[in-house]
Amino acid sequence: MKKKLLSIVLAAALGTALLTGCSVSQKTTSGSDSDTGSDSAAADSESSGEESALLKEIKDKGYITIATSNDAPFCYYDVDTNELTGLDVDILQEICNRLGIPEIKANVTDFSNMLIELNNKNVDMVADAMYITDERLQQDLFTDVWYTEGEAVVTKTDSEFTTKESLKDASVGAQPGTAFYELAQQWAQDGTVKEVVSYENQATLMTAVNTGKVDAAVTDGIVAAYTLSQDSSLDLKLMSPYEAEATGRIGAAVRFEDKDFLEEVNGALNDMKEDGTLMKILENYGLSEDYFIGVDEGKTENVQ
Repeated sequence: MKKKLLSIVLAAALGTALLTGCSVSQKTTSGSDSDTGSDSAAADSESSGEESALLKEIKDKGYITIATSNDAPFCYYDVDTNELTGLDVDILQEICNRLGIPEIKANVTDFSNMLIELNNKNVDMVADAMYITDERLQQDLFTDVWYTEGEAVVTKTDSEFTTKESLKDASVGAQPGTAFYELAQQWAQDGTVKEVVSYENQATLMTAVNTGKVDAAVTDGIVAAYTLSQDSSLDLKLMSPYEAEATGRIGAAVRFEDKDFLEEVNGALNDMKEDGTLMKILENYGLSEDYFIGVDEGKTENVQ
């Protein structure tokens, strides 16, 4: 899964606005109970004769289409293999196995446009580390919680900005459409930072800090840690100690009209929580039980 920052930029540039097919149905999740369990669940779903209209449509065309901003390690194309991979992909792949969906394809777009792509019916689902927020619940339905996440502050290794309090004179980069951008804007309003600069994707955001265009970045903690571990050319670090403020619950989005499909996805997801499969997927990405939310506490209260 190793990939350099420049590779991420190239992959995002090449993938933007293209519907690129990539079968991940043959990927196996380390630690999953067994293929037999997934096949059995899919068979039960098929034999019930009560599948949702969207699930039937997806099966008829042979794949589900998702929106992604191509950000590692959640949902991205590996530039070496051209395979769609990542944490959210592995979770969705297991859900697809259990529902009898053979393939996942992705439409790469800016993070801020993913729900627009969904509601324009260009994709069936958004699955790319998206926070479940009150604002987004007014736009679409969200699954139960997949895992939790929080922000990190990234600075140059030798930066004078070493604490949140020191950021009052700093220019801070953030990615529009994310909870971290909203947090950065709030910091600017209350004087915690000097200004906020927008960058459309994770790669350009990290490059901006590395080249001194901005003093720091507020971004996804999992993404930041992964990026720094994979790209030794980045002279960057995570601010520490630092207590995340924008901790949130991650899920996938579907349209209001696809409530029956949402229930099918949630059924598979919650089975994964109960049989241990979801936790094993999280562990594959170095995540502890702190990122896991069980069935009952992970219920999402949709507005429709």
